[in-house]
Amino acid sequence: MDFLIIDDDKTFRDAACFLIEDGGHYAQGVESGRLALEALKDGRFEAVLLDLNLGRESGLEVLTEIQKQFLDLPVIMFTAQGSIPSAVEAMRRGAVDFLEKPFQGEQFTAVLARLQRLRQMSRRIERLEQEASETRAQALEPIFDFSTPAMLEAMEVLLRAARTPASILILGESGTGKSVAARAVHQQSHLADKPFVTVSCPSLSMELLESELFGHVKGAFTGAIKDHWGKVKMAEGGTLFLDEIGDLPLEIQPKLLRLLQEREYERLGENATRQVNLRVIAATNRDLKKRVADGAFREDLYFRLNVISVELPPLRALGQDLIRFAGHYAKFFAAQCGRPLEELPPETAACIRAYPWPGNLRELRNAIERAVIMAKGSRLTPEDFPAELRGSRAAASAVEGNEPQIGSLVSLEAVEQAHLRKILKLAQSLGEAAKILGIDQATLYRKRKKIGLE
Repeated sequence: MDFLIIDDDKTFRDAACFLIEDGGHYAQGVESGRLALEALKDGRFEAVLLDLNLGRESGLEVLTEIQKQFLDLPVIMFTAQGSIPSAVEAMRRGAVDFLEKPFQGEQFTAVLARLQRLRQMSRRIERLEQEASETRAQALEPIFDFSTPAMLEAMEVLLRAARTPASILILGESGTGKSVAARAVHQQSHLADKPFVTVSCPSLSMELLESELFGHVKGAFTGAIKDHWGKVKMAEGGTLFLDEIGDLPLEIQPKLLRLLQEREYERLGENATRQVNLRVIAATNRDLKKRVADGAFREDLYFRLNVISVELPPLRALGQDLIRFAGHYAKFFAAQCGRPLEELPPETAACIRAYPWPGNLRELRNAIERAVIMAKGSRLTPEDFPAELRGSRAAASAVEGNEPQIGSLVSLEAVEQAHLRKILKLAQSLGEAAKILGIDQATLYRKRKKIGLE
């Protein structure tokens, strides 16, 4: 940890810095409240050690000013013998602990342990609040409850890998729920109570992305006005999720490879090597093998990421799970709008299943939200959906009652009858039709008679 020591006694200040640095931490001393407030503006210090008596200044007044400007910065008070009541007053005003001067290494270690527990608790509360906010915003899908074989297989692999430290690579089209799957893996893993930190690889310039990942020190580049800890540090002990890893700039890839192999990194503009313990999950909609062949992605990084690899199928391949997702979103947005809503009627479900959903879950979510808003009653009808969905040829066929489509919400008998009519129309003879259908001619004759084609 990085400590700022505020004490007007230089001898004690230097001794405290030496003791703290001897314990493997960084310490810097200043002699007044004014200098302390200037130093704290850089944002590099994680805690303050403040003397109650600063010559003409009052440590209590400096404490109040620090709390005004740096609300979440923990302050530990120095107190001399006989000033315990003042220490109690300092803690009443917001100090987190106190040390009696002169203090020994064991005393500082005990205070440091309490401070680290406080930081961990604060970070966990912040993380839980963030996760609760994200859950409300995303309305997370019940991702482990699938009936589609391809998705069941993918989720089985993810669940088996979740309890291991192995890197995971999640492939799939944009909008197929890769980030939701990554968070689900984290929640099912041994790291569930640790941070889950997301980095969107294509969202920033190369320099800013490197800073976002690894952090920087003041002056590392134009605009770096203070030290910054990156997402790697934030993910310590937990999971780092690299979204759209296929768009990671080539210049940053060696540093990521080193992080994966050696668990080491440096902040921009700093020579100090730092160790980190975390688990990496990556996702992309790109063909990484092609990116490797094109020289846009390092082959060694690809193999390092690809310890466990799964591909999430697109929404159009999910069959009945597509309708389950649609119903889930419909209930969610109906609750948001405060209106009653019936189950999806067959004609609406058929319309939804007939559309190819190129935007996958994102497009489905938006379409359902629009339909809920536009619905005039308690039922969602095809007319409530966007025009491109209503206008698709397959959807029109399903809605207007023409020949049923495979996967439409119709009976097996209706599908069989439609198939018989087409084969009989295309075949040159009854014998050829029977051969195509895999039945004998007597059976075909009875089926023709049943549907009135004699």
